[in-house]
Amino acid sequence: MFKVRSSYNLKQFMKMNDKCPACGQYMEIEVGFYYGTSYVSYALTVALSVATCIAWWVLIGFSLEDSRFFIWMGTNMVLLVLLQPYLMRLSRAIWLSFFVRYNENWRNEKPESPERRGSEPT
Repeated sequence: MFKVRSSYNLKQFMKMNDKCPACGQYMEIEVGFYYGTSYVSYALTVALSVATCIAWWVLIGFSLEDSRFFIWMGTNMVLLVLLQPYLMRLSRAIWLSFFVRYNENWRNEKPESPERRGSEPT
């Protein structure tokens, strides 16, 4: 899906192929298609934050007498910043999977070409 394999090559980590190299599926179905990934990324971030909160609560616990809650908040913030490139790519893959069905016969059948307003990608 992406031109660069690593999520942490920060200059090129979001560059995508115009078509899938294996099956020929267009990656951008319409102009502005990936704007919706912000909702998926938000859901992933909230789920990860809830999971780390529960894990912290079970393993370490929260208390009003010390600053364990604020330490969790700082740890969670650092974790989210470090995982952001990966989460952005994952949200694009999930968003695309909402709109493009898997075709078991993809080797024999070409994908539908999307209607585009701009010029065809090369």
